[in-house]
Amino acid sequence: MMRDLFRVRPAAAIWPVLASLAAWAPPASADALSEAAGRYRIDKTSSIRFSVDQAGGGGIRGSFGAYSGAFRIDGQDIAKSSVTITLYPKSVHANEARMENFLRSDAVFDVANHPEITFRSTAVKRIGEDAARIDGVLTARGKARKAQFDATLRRLSGGSISFHVTGSIYRSPYGMDVGTPIYSNVVQFDMVLNGTRR
Repeated sequence: MMRDLFRVRPAAAIWPVLASLAAWAPPASADALSEAAGRYRIDKTSSIRFSVDQAGGGGIRGSFGAYSGAFRIDGQDIAKSSVTITLYPKSVHANEARMENFLRSDAVFDVANHPEITFRSTAVKRIGEDAARIDGVLTARGKARKAQFDATLRRLSGGSISFHVTGSIYRSPYGMDVGTPIYSNVVQFDMVLNGTRR
């Protein structure tokens, strides 16, 4: 039964499209992060996708359709920047209704008791001309654990900004290790976060 619940079709061809969008974005200048100083609201054009690999190939590919958050970029000292984001797991999409219902159940996200997943930064470190490493705390199912993501500036135009954000977390510390070891304990995130200056 467990194997059947986790049996999904190969991922749709959305990942190459996302990659091409990132490639299309114009390069940022050396001082782009400083020029981007300000407060931004994460807008609804963002893309928050995740994947869990399966032994032998395939796996789970999904996304969150509902989210909110904001970030602040300190132009004088990037280390003073911050980000908060909230995901609403009830909005999870996985290209198959049965899988989506399973992910929402108490075996995984348990949306009835834990309707939100939150991330709050605790440290931001510049790791390149247009990139930063973000450490913080991710809370899911009532459990808070350290998490780390890398963000690269894709676009800065007027009052809008876009970052490509990647990172991975272990799901077992959150009580979501159902299906292991057939399915990886690691959840990989691939996100495009678009912000509008406030």
